[in-house]
Amino acid sequence: MTQDILLETERLICRSWQDADLEPFAQMCADPEVMRYFPGPLTYDQTTALIDKAKAKQEQDGFCFVPVETKETSEFLGFVGLSIPAYPKPLPFDPCVEIGWRLKRSAWGKGYASEAALAWIRFGFETIGLKEIVSFTADNNTPSQKVMARIGMSRDPADDFLHPMLPETHALALHVLYRLDRKTWARRQM
Repeated sequence: MTQDILLETERLICRSWQDADLEPFAQMCADPEVMRYFPGPLTYDQTTALIDKAKAKQEQDGFCFVPVETKETSEFLGFVGLSIPAYPKPLPFDPCVEIGWRLKRSAWGKGYASEAALAWIRFGFETIGLKEIVSFTADNNTPSQKVMARIGMSRDPADDFLHPMLPETHALALHVLYRLDRKTWARRQM
């Protein structure tokens, strides 16, 4: 059995999935505002499948997108973590390890995504030994792009791409790619 993922920050804990996470996660993924930069809200069954996929990735890769909660109250906020994207069609920059997050509305604007993401970046570079971590989102998702910049990632517009799982004419098809390599990250830690 894979060891529970546990990363701690000043205010947060990132941990493995538990059965009790399904209800709050399903509510979050059904919220049209939370899902506005995705093709649509998720059904309960789709949310269950997403958790199952994350658990399988944890078993296979040793990491995945995991729940994040507050230390103070153990409130479920959403997920943050690292993942190896696995789409039926390849991304233009595969193979890669992605950092990502999705938080419920009441957790927005408090710095939680950046705080947890920075812990995952440290884990990725120092524990796993990754050479690069990427993040990508729809080009109009400025809130996530601000987090990407805040955690030290940079974007080259030449890397922008059409997401292979969306029709080219879809409003969210155009995606931006942010990158952070271990050398750049290490220089900033000095």
